[in-house]
Amino acid sequence: MGQSSSTNARNPSGPPIRQISARSMPRTSDALLSSSPSISLGRNYTSDLPDECLALVFHSLGSGDRKNCSLVCHRWLLLEGQSRHRLSLDARSALLSAVPSLFSRFDSVTKLALKCERRSVSIGDEALVLISLRCRNLTRFKLRACREITDAGVAAFVSNCGGLRKLSCGSCAFGSEGVNAVLESCPNLEELSIKRLRGLAEGSSPIGPGKAAASLKVICLKELYNGQCFGPLIIGSKNLRTLKLFRCSGEWDQVLDMMPQPSALVEVHLERIHVSDRGLSMIASSCGDLEVLHLVKTPECTNAGLASIADRCRLLRKLHIDGWKTNRIGDEGLSAVARQCPNLQELVLIGVNPTVVSLGHIAGNCKGLQRLALCGSETIGDSEISCIAAKCVALRKLCIKGCPVSDNGMEALAGGCPNLVKVKVKKCRGVTPEGADSLRASRGSSLAVNLDMGSAGGGSVVEVEEEASENGAVEANAGDEGGVVAVLGERMSVIDMGESSSSGGRPGLAKVRHSLVAGRNFVTSTFRRWSNGSRQPQSSPEH
Repeated sequence: MGQSSSTNARNPSGPPIRQISARSMPRTSDALLSSSPSISLGRNYTSDLPDECLALVFHSLGSGDRKNCSLVCHRWLLLEGQSRHRLSLDARSALLSAVPSLFSRFDSVTKLALKCERRSVSIGDEALVLISLRCRNLTRFKLRACREITDAGVAAFVSNCGGLRKLSCGSCAFGSEGVNAVLESCPNLEELSIKRLRGLAEGSSPIGPGKAAASLKVICLKELYNGQCFGPLIIGSKNLRTLKLFRCSGEWDQVLDMMPQPSALVEVHLERIHVSDRGLSMIASSCGDLEVLHLVKTPECTNAGLASIADRCRLLRKLHIDGWKTNRIGDEGLSAVARQCPNLQELVLIGVNPTVVSLGHIAGNCKGLQRLALCGSETIGDSEISCIAAKCVALRKLCIKGCPVSDNGMEALAGGCPNLVKVKVKKCRGVTPEGADSLRASRGSSLAVNLDMGSAGGGSVVEVEEEASENGAVEANAGDEGGVVAVLGERMSVIDMGESSSSGGRPGLAKVRHSLVAGRNFVTSTFRRWSNGSRQPQSSPEH
């Protein structure tokens, strides 16, 4: 087909728009043109849209599409930048020279993540302060592996960004003075997550709540040496609702002893920290409204400590226990929970050896139990599964891993738990594909059965969720304004958030890490999806 030459029409809002003649268009368009004489070729109809409407369109696109749209014309470039509120930046030292032009375009950022590769030199105080001068409206800030930033740089940053509500720091080199500056300068801070803060040494200054004492609701501390310097912060946060302590050294019973009476805490996670029944007793006495408790590899916690929680925390809805096969928590503690906590909806037992005695009490008294996971237990057999099938009327999700269960247990499930919608069985030698198929066939499409033969044995280790705490901190969602701006030397481009999480750093190591962690995430990932219902999980720049 021949084509007539195209002409250029001037777009008042941007560069010339190419005009295409009717002869070069498909025949289906010829009919449309003949029936709609009002259509004017070459006209930019988006020029009739207010900026606010066009920005809403951009918000509904993914990062890649937003990047393409920004190349259409000068107006779209400006609007796409002004309407982008979330950015994740490659925080290597080369970022310093790009900050002025970068934030001249993205001048409405409220959620920012700065992340550097482990083996690279990160930005320092100068770049951090320059960013703070151009992002005074920040509400969420995430800092990862920026080891060149000091206490002074953090203090200068928060002096310009005092409106922060969520702060997450990991693998940085500043210490208690920087954290204290944040808490003193950000009176509206609600969530604080600190991981592997290298500047905390023996004799570091205590960290207090400062002006954030009334606003702070979530504290998450991970892998900290001398983490007890955060004790005054935990004790002084009057409205704290969620406390997560993961792999932090020190005697935590002493901190828990000084918890305010009463405390507003409703969620407590304790993983691999030195805490005993004494600490659990203090939590029980001060946290009467506790709803969620995770005890992961805390070998000094026994039936007595769990019983004290059950006696005073009767609103408990979710209980996760990884007993590390120490046999210090079993039927006695679980029976106390069954008697005193009728609102229990979710129970995860890993490396714990309950029997039909405690499971019968839980099934009989906790009528609302909907999610149950039993992993790495030597005592969970067909009789225990039969008890669950007969008494857990409300149960919807069941996960069994590394337990001596056989096809007989699957047969018992076929006739019980009328509300069951999903069963996951992993590494249970006695369960065969035929047994799983029989269970599937007995319930039809109303029940999803997942069988993973895997390798024999072993319990599961709960991989505690990161971002919890870092939840929502600078996450990019498909269909939102999220994106990653990568600055490599003098080259700058906006790339898709999903690509950034897999393409950066050491892909080989990332794959190995994923394969190692995948098997251990069985229970946590399962219940995360179950707890969210049908909602799809959000993508995140990390993990």
